[in-house]
Amino acid sequence: MSTTDTTPAVRKREIFGWAMYDFANSSYTTVVVSFIYSAFFVAYIVPPELAHLKNSFWAASVAISTGLAIILAPLVGVLCDYSGHKKRYLAWCTWVSVIATGGLYFVDPGNIALGMAFLVCSNTAWMLSESFIASFLTELATRDNMGRISGIGWGIGYIGGLLSLLMIIAIVTTSAADNFDLYIDQNQLAMVAIAVFYGLGALPTFLFVKERALPRPGFENANWSLLFSAAKARLTAARSLVGDYPVLFHFFIAFMVFMAGVSVVVKFFGIYAQEEIGIVGTQLLIIGATLQIASMAGAIGFGFLEDKLGSKNTLMLSLAWWLLGLLGIYFLAPLQAVSGLETVTLFVIISFIAGSAMGATQSASRTIVGLLARPEDSALLFGLWGTAGRLAIILGMIFGPVSDAIGRHNALLVIMAYFVLGALLLRRVPLKEAIAQGPGQATSN
Repeated sequence: MSTTDTTPAVRKREIFGWAMYDFANSSYTTVVVSFIYSAFFVAYIVPPELAHLKNSFWAASVAISTGLAIILAPLVGVLCDYSGHKKRYLAWCTWVSVIATGGLYFVDPGNIALGMAFLVCSNTAWMLSESFIASFLTELATRDNMGRISGIGWGIGYIGGLLSLLMIIAIVTTSAADNFDLYIDQNQLAMVAIAVFYGLGALPTFLFVKERALPRPGFENANWSLLFSAAKARLTAARSLVGDYPVLFHFFIAFMVFMAGVSVVVKFFGIYAQEEIGIVGTQLLIIGATLQIASMAGAIGFGFLEDKLGSKNTLMLSLAWWLLGLLGIYFLAPLQAVSGLETVTLFVIISFIAGSAMGATQSASRTIVGLLARPEDSALLFGLWGTAGRLAIILGMIFGPVSDAIGRHNALLVIMAYFVLGALLLRRVPLKEAIAQGPGQATSN
């Protein structure tokens, strides 16, 4: 990507448009991945005779889509840098994800293959869109307000997640025990509603955010053959980026480990709440909505705190927050005995507190990439950041077969190990010094 002095000034409506993409696509990850469809899939799409593998089927869907995103994200990121059409690629990914999400309407109980196909398609496109929208951050924010703007984006995203859950509450009004067929129909209809919410919510991004990227010299009217050749050459030469950005790549390693823990929480929370705690139906929807409020408050609050404490300190604090929450859930039974609270009530309280770190972990990580990346490398580096996040998801999906083997409760120890190891690796990354030197400086230990 390249820019010139004639690049238009950033207007507030562009910040709003950029943040609205988080608002839109949070509906997908909140309803489909975290709280509703994940639990619906393992309980009703996977047939009873395969119930012993239901966590593994869900983990496989996530892992396959993640693997595809890993292959495609760096390639398309380089195409964005050369062609200067980030909004175009973002639009393609958005509508593919929206259409595939709506396709879940056609998935009936027992039809695992069709369900996995739509999940893989929608989740792959969703992941790619995350890298694209993140690459606009360096164009819309300054070094002084990047943490704040990133945090606002995550916070508005949680508003989208909250509103989408409230919409689902209005659609899914029965339970499987009361009317099984109606319950299935309502959950299928809910996927169409989420697709519409996702698509309409993303429109402000395409209406208000300007395309500031310009084609590389010689690529103004490049055809696909030339673009793919240039992308292949750029990826081949990507090893040089390790020398250009040593601190950033050290951070990517730590990020991959602690985000593996986050990915398990995101992909399996609804399943754990339903299968282990017994939270089902409308109650699960309400808890999901409550957690969206916690995550929103945490994203915005930590975002402002980040500009004072620095991104690394904010990340370390959020990882400690996560670990305390997971310990609380692991020792839920003795804590319930001591406190006298009902199990569901105590679980919700602990999840609410721990969930406030969700946005902080993701937003601070995104800010670090923005602070260390040169503008001309932003799409590629955010693509690699996305790749590290995708690798984290594959690493985290070990939780699926492990939980099938030893139980979900004992498998919580795996998540805690990710956060502890990630924090230890993060401590060794000299982020403060690298950020002080400016984007692209070769600072290392």
